[in-house]
Amino acid sequence: MPLYEYKCRACGKEFEALILPWQKEPPDCPSCHSKDLQQLLSAFAVNTAERSEAVLDAARKHYQKTELRDKKVAERENIQHHLEH
Repeated sequence: MPLYEYKCRACGKEFEALILPWQKEPPDCPSCHSKDLQQLLSAFAVNTAERSEAVLDAARKHYQKTELRDKKVAERENIQHHLEH
């Protein structure tokens, strides 16, 4: 769904609004509820190979930390179980 950026001419607040296809009118200003809005030009998101690789690297590092933590917890539980029996 498209997000649009607006600036209220009455109070000057800038905000984003999700506009659904069946909505005919722009939203009210969340600050002062005015309908006197200026639609701003929005930048679009770009997905590059470098950005995708950076996200993937971060996910791999997070997974490795989680896997290592899970192994340590399992080792402690095993030792505790062994000591109890």
